[in-house]
Amino acid sequence: MADGITDNTTVNPPRIIIDTNVLVAALRSSRGAAYRLVDLIDSGKFTIHVSVPLVLEYEEAATRVLQETTLSTVDLEDLIDYICSVAECHKVFYLWRPRLSDPDDEMILELAANARCEYIVTYNKKDFAGAEAFNLRVVTPREFLAEIGAEP
Repeated sequence: MADGITDNTTVNPPRIIIDTNVLVAALRSSRGAAYRLVDLIDSGKFTIHVSVPLVLEYEEAATRVLQETTLSTVDLEDLIDYICSVAECHKVFYLWRPRLSDPDDEMILELAANARCEYIVTYNKKDFAGAEAFNLRVVTPREFLAEIGAEP
């Protein structure tokens, strides 16, 4: 900066939760926004946050669609391990249920609130109606990528 003054402000990358449907979409196709988002997980453009229940859901859903992908079981295990190694894992202690129309989405809302995330990235935005009460933005992968300047 001018006059020898150093700017010590840092911009923290957005904190996000990736909904399971986005991970599944990324596994099914390497051409879309979901794949691009997963590809950027360790880029520093955002931080991904998980919990044990969410990782278990990732594993279960990904295993169900594995035959629709080019991945082997080992590849899938490696991907899940990679996500766990770069994500911030949280224990969720706050239960605000029921808040959403789909009980399966409650754990994602609770995780996002507990982890102080700014975004839930999902293809099912309507399922998270009410998330704004927790200062959360619910966006699609394409919308999120546009916001961080990383469009596919």
